[in-house]
Formats: sequence, C-alpha cells, structure tokens
Amino acid sequence: MSAAMAEAASMVMLQRTELTAADCLQEGEMGKKLQGKCLRIVSLESPAKLHCCYGVIMVLTVAVIALSVVLSVRNNKPVMENCEPCYTTCPSGWIGFGSKCFYFSEDMGNWTFSLSSCTALNSHLALFDSLEELNFLKRYKGASDHWIGLHRESTGHPWIWTDNTEYNNLVLTRGRGECGFLSDNGISSGRSYTHRKWICSKFTSSCKSRVGSVPKCV
Repeated sequence: MSAAMAEAASMVMLQRTELTAADCLQEGEMGKKLQGKCLRIVSLESPAKLHCCYGVIMVLTVAVIALSVVLSVRNNKPVMENCEPCYTTCPSGWIGFGSKCFYFSEDMGNWTFSLSSCTALNSHLALFDSLEELNFLKRYKGASDHWIGLHRESTGHPWIWTDNTEYNNLVLTRGRGECGFLSDNGISSGRSYTHRKWICSKFTSSCKSRVGSVPKCV
C-alpha cells in the first residue's frame, strides 16, 4: 500500500470516529432533554395529585363529622312512652277517634256474645276514658242501644270495665242490671241475656293497648 492510500484510509477512519462521537453526543443531549421534560411533567402533576388527595381527605372528614352529629342527636332523642294522641288509620269498617278505633255492630246479641265478638276482633266491648269519647259514641250509635264494656257482680259491687279496671263513675249508670249499655239517655244497665247491638273498641296499632281477662257477666 502506498503512502497516499494509507493517508486516505486514515482520513476515512477519522471521519467515522468523529461521526460516531457526534452521534453519541447528540443522543446524550436528547436524553438530557427528555429527562428534563419528564421532570417538568412530574413537577406539574405532583401538586395536582396532592391537591386532589387533600380534597378527598377533607370531604371524608366532613362526612365523618356529620355522621357523628346525626348519630349523637338520634341517641339523645327522648323516647315517647305516652303515644296519645295517635291517629293511625283504623281497619275497614272501624271509626277512629283520638287514639282508638271503634266498631259499631249491625248484628244483635246478648252481652256475652257481644263480648266474644269483640274479642274475636282483637278488641274489647267499648271502653271510654273521657266525656269526649262518650259523646262520640252517643253521636255515632244512632237510635239503637249498644252494649259497652261495663259489668258488675251485683248492685252492691262497683262497675268494672272488661280490662278489669274499675269505672270512675264519670257518668252515672242508670238501672239495676249487671251489664252496661249505651242509650240515648247515657249509660244504662240491663240483663245480660237481652239482645242489643254492641260497640267494640281498641287502641290503634301504634298505641298502648289495654289487656284484661274475660269478665264474669253471664
């Protein structure tokens, strides 16, 4: 190989070496640019993610506090033991007044049969606790006399309701019979075997019911 050819070959190798070095330098600079861009993206996204996390934490904190307040108020709410008056809808065929439902029969029977009929309806022969209830019964009963839940052993004994509580003589009872009924004149008494219509009463489902044993009025 001549000296001229050797020199030319040396120049080609040198150029290849310089090209490779330039490529490497260019690739290095591109890597630095890419790294810088990535760092800028991370630096931009990180605050957004942090703000989002802070927002979620604040919402959850507020929800927990609100739930705690609601539960505290519910636990401290007093229980209403006396539910009167309550106005739950009465069954079909019954008439509501205050905390009770009343049933006015169309059939007739003696006092014992009337009592059994009311018991079958999960109720009592009519009980009243006030003059308002009594006036309501008198207004709705019509012209017929109706058995109610008063009875006594004899004229020498006090009047008792069918729940075995003593009658407070809110209205005086006329007659010398053992079983009470409602007439146009108020409360009267008669023999148990007489056939009359009757009135049943019961507390509405959300109110306290009066429960008693079957009385002795035969």
